[in-house]
Amino acid sequence: MSGSGTDRRDSRALEPDLIADATARAEAEARNGLRQYDAGIQTVQAALDRGSFRLRLSLILGLQREALQGISLYAGNFRPGGVEISGSKHTPPGAHQVPELVEDLCDYVNAHWDMASPIHLAAYVMWRLNWIHPFADGNGRTSRIVSYVVLSIRANALLPGTPTIPDQIVDNRGPYFAALDAADAAWAGGRVDVGMMEQLLGDLLARQLAGFHQQVGGQLP
Repeated sequence: MSGSGTDRRDSRALEPDLIADATARAEAEARNGLRQYDAGIQTVQAALDRGSFRLRLSLILGLQREALQGISLYAGNFRPGGVEISGSKHTPPGAHQVPELVEDLCDYVNAHWDMASPIHLAAYVMWRLNWIHPFADGNGRTSRIVSYVVLSIRANALLPGTPTIPDQIVDNRGPYFAALDAADAAWAGGRVDVGMMEQLLGDLLARQLAGFHQQVGGQLP
């Protein structure tokens, strides 16, 4: 689902539209969104079956490709130039810095895999990928699914229940934007602090699991 038109932050590098009709584009985005989610869940299942996982640049690029295939010329590739985010004070880094920054993100997750909580790692990915804004389009969608994949694998579970964390964020983006802004402000002050994002993801996970509890006939107190 998508939020209201005024509750969004859109970014897109200059590129020709592969789908000019707004309705057709929305339909393609919806189809690709389902494909991206399915690809994310397949990644989780494969990692759980294998018993190991390392976050890699190729996974992030692959999940972005699923979201933008047939919609953007840059599907599965980093943006070629600068990008602005409407409704945000943050200016993403230059395109030449993007590959190294995404590799650093992966290194952080992999280095902290055993010592950090699933919620912290998911929150870090959610914020940092948005901060880097590595793509011409699809940054929010990709950050949400990568974060969800990391959370699920680190928690060693295919998380049950609906609406899922990504769907809840799309339905109410305000707290998500506030958490991103708080982490941006901390980083500007020289600190990594994703505490607000951790709280948000914890709350959303609780709602998702409560939804599963109700689906199987449980009664909430």
